[in-house]
Amino acid sequence: MRLLITGGAGFIGSHLCDRALAEGHDVVAMDSLITGNRANIAHLENNPGFRFIKHDVTRYIDFEGPLDVVLHFASPASPVDYVKLPIQTLKASSLGTHNALGLARARGARFLLASTSEVYGDPKVHPQHESYVGHVDTLGPRGVYDNAKRYAEALTMAFHRVHGIDTRIVRIFNTYGPRMRLEDGRVVPNFIAQSLRGEPLTVYGDGSQTRSFQYVNDLIEGVWRLLETPCHEPVNIGNPREMTIMNFAMVVNELTNNPAGIIFQTDSRMTGDPQTRQPDISRARKVLGWEPQVGLREGLASTIDFFRNVM
Repeated sequence: MRLLITGGAGFIGSHLCDRALAEGHDVVAMDSLITGNRANIAHLENNPGFRFIKHDVTRYIDFEGPLDVVLHFASPASPVDYVKLPIQTLKASSLGTHNALGLARARGARFLLASTSEVYGDPKVHPQHESYVGHVDTLGPRGVYDNAKRYAEALTMAFHRVHGIDTRIVRIFNTYGPRMRLEDGRVVPNFIAQSLRGEPLTVYGDGSQTRSFQYVNDLIEGVWRLLETPCHEPVNIGNPREMTIMNFAMVVNELTNNPAGIIFQTDSRMTGDPQTRQPDISRARKVLGWEPQVGLREGLASTIDFFRNVM
């Protein structure tokens, strides 16, 4: 097959390029490089099955040649981005999704949307299952991402129902691994960077807020299985093993031999950060036969090595 991966120079998109090429497919990676990085795909530049196009998906998308699959992963995806690039974040999942769906319709291609656990907002249901409609703020800084992805899901299902496009929706929970940006602003790169500098890790509030951390290889496996499975409903892909931010900080300090410890700062809640996050992966287990395989310490060791090399 020939696949278009929007956001193909990003953290997750670049790993998807690797997987698709390893499966023997041809890949067109498209990225505006607003948050993506050509270094993430530099190792693919000489691969005859790979092509990179610098393009903003909020503008009309077209290129020559056959197309079998569109994987739409183009979007800023961290709280730092939401503050710096709020309009671009909204446009990537509104105009960008519309353009990507239009291309899939014109070419008769399968379509997979990268959605997010943020569609659940600061959830009142725990763990979060796909039928939960969420508790989402429309006005806060984080709302530009949460609501853009909710719109993208609605648009994807509308194209499926009206135009018969063969669509998929993956709701991605907290994912970490090599090729994350050092300045990403999320807890994994923040903690690792601080620990490698020998600084105390900054924990906001009392550290009791929870996350469920998934290694990128597990995510890519889940996305690939979903792509090959005729399931049009959203599917959570994440690690159901929940832990507090405080415990996570302690693990990072242990793995990096950082003696500086932890400091606490007042949680301003400026970004509307959810207090709990844990996926119900019953659908992924049943429909895809998928569940995460990489343990936290194993995945963190690989991620720490990556950051140690880029710092």
